[in-house]
Amino acid sequence: MRRLKAWWVPFLLMWMAAVVGSFAAAAPRSEVVVLTMDGPITPVMVRYLTRGLQEARTRGSEAVVIRLNTPGGTLEAMQDIVEALRNSPVPIVVYVSPRGARAASAGTLVLLAAHVAAMAPETTLGAAAPVGPQGEDLEETLKAKATNLLQAMARSLARHRGQEAVDVAQRLIAEAYALPAEEALDIGLIDLVAEDLDDLLLQLDGITVQTVEGPRVLNTAQAQPVSLDPTFLEEALLILTNPNVVFLLLILGIQLLLAEIAQPGGWVAGFLGVVMLALALYGLGTLPVNWLGLFLIGAAFVLIALEIKTPGFQGGLALAGATSLIVGALLLFNTPMALPFQRVSVPLVVLTGLFVTALSLGLLLLAVRVQRRPVVMGPERLQDLVGRRAFVRTRITPVQPGTVQVAGELWTAQCPPDVDEIPPQTWVEIVAVQGGHLLVRPAEKRLPESPETR
Repeated sequence: MRRLKAWWVPFLLMWMAAVVGSFAAAAPRSEVVVLTMDGPITPVMVRYLTRGLQEARTRGSEAVVIRLNTPGGTLEAMQDIVEALRNSPVPIVVYVSPRGARAASAGTLVLLAAHVAAMAPETTLGAAAPVGPQGEDLEETLKAKATNLLQAMARSLARHRGQEAVDVAQRLIAEAYALPAEEALDIGLIDLVAEDLDDLLLQLDGITVQTVEGPRVLNTAQAQPVSLDPTFLEEALLILTNPNVVFLLLILGIQLLLAEIAQPGGWVAGFLGVVMLALALYGLGTLPVNWLGLFLIGAAFVLIALEIKTPGFQGGLALAGATSLIVGALLLFNTPMALPFQRVSVPLVVLTGLFVTALSLGLLLLAVRVQRRPVVMGPERLQDLVGRRAFVRTRITPVQPGTVQVAGELWTAQCPPDVDEIPPQTWVEIVAVQGGHLLVRPAEKRLPESPETR
């Protein structure tokens, strides 16, 4: 009996271990929602971030990790993101990555607004001084206002990191100062440097952060990263915040509408033109726009149309149209609120302007030629056939009609009663048009050439 009991002990221990292991496996692992903000900070980024934070709160996530790589963005979008981060009940970790990434300009304040600020090695932050549309210095008063506002935000966000961190944060804005991840860590401007996402989650484990709902200890060592990618609509809207894309949509939309007007009767060109203009208008609504540039672009197409209507085609109006198009495109996104990455490419503008001018001239010239082409059907066209020569293809008699070729077309033809017959491969003269056939008689003399060689 003792031996039997001794045999049961190992089996009992193995069974208990299996049960405990199954319960441990069944226990839900904590999650960390991972968002990726790669590119300029725009209203579309705000929409994506807001959706991600809401999703993390719904799922009860341990934290939200924002992988950041940005050259900066608009002041309004940056303020919206900072507000969303500071009011999030879910801990926010902004992680500048991968290697070579940057949190420049507005991205610096986004990094400082996180509950935990982290960077990968060989990344940078800073250069947050406000600049003009071409990256130039702003007018003194305007620059002072923008700088003071951004410095106040930086002081507020970095205050809990110590006085040295506050001083450096202000330098990042006032002097366009920048520094690498290791220096930022030494100063205390960020909390940690992590090699990758796994290393980041290990270092975050056990850290206490202060959220709007009070202190919270992070438990991320065994957390499962869950990536939340932008939706198709958000990706499309993000593309529409690119000034080069908006410019091309605007030009192509106007071009297609002109093509529809020049060659009415179809619907494809007009429909595509309306769709492209609608998409361009959305982009114009999200980007700082100089309306003078939009006016000059519209005036360019008017000048090109006037060139076509002008007798002789002197070329002056076409040249003025091309110049107006190029200047208008360069001014379109050139406003005091624009940033360098919100400007359209100069080579793209010049090449597109020249191409659109040439294409518009070609389309409008084709339309004018079509309008001036003689009528090919109807009574006027039939009367024009009288007196012309035609080439006989099949034998013609007064009682047996034959066929003749005229102007590239085959017609049924008869000859008058006083003509016995007209053999093929001869020339005739059209005397009259009777219903759907021609009345012909032999030409005064046989012509040696065929209609294909005329």
